[in-house]
Amino acid sequence: MRLTLASASPRRAELLAQIGVVPDAVMPADIDETPLKSELPRVYVARIALAKANAVQGDGLILAADTTVAVGRRILGKPQDSAEAVKFLMLLSGRRHRVITSVALRLKDRIWQRTVETSVKFKRLSDTELSGYLRSMEWQGKAGGYAIQGLGAAFIPAINGSYTNVVGLPLAETANLLSGAGYALTYDGATP
Repeated sequence: MRLTLASASPRRAELLAQIGVVPDAVMPADIDETPLKSELPRVYVARIALAKANAVQGDGLILAADTTVAVGRRILGKPQDSAEAVKFLMLLSGRRHRVITSVALRLKDRIWQRTVETSVKFKRLSDTELSGYLRSMEWQGKAGGYAIQGLGAAFIPAINGSYTNVVGLPLAETANLLSGAGYALTYDGATP
């Protein structure tokens, strides 16, 4: 069965490769990802993932996902500039937050969807850590302004839930959705 990934995220493609899944096509969805007024983070990611899955046309399965960082009811998307990255990182500093990813899988008119939440503990950042991280530019294009799979791992003493969810695609749940939709997961050629 043909699989199209509705995302340009290299992290999502790398995560899929870990379980031996290589999409036949990559077609990023071009949608408005602006949160609605008073929209809760979990509702937001589910809506965006579904919109992405529906926006991409193709034969076979369309796999889409959306990840956000949530502090209480507040949604932290990808920072637009270093000033917003500072704001996000200072908000996360010394507290717990949630990383929420919704995965949507579409085959014609049929939809499978799952939303996964992981609790992340962030250490209190020193001025030196914050300025060094900003200079690394790793915050660019990352929900909440950090990457757990990169330098940002040094700021995270604990998580409760799926690590791959925090990276951007909860693999166990995604594999279950793919299997449930009839996509053959052989795990052949999976990267170590």
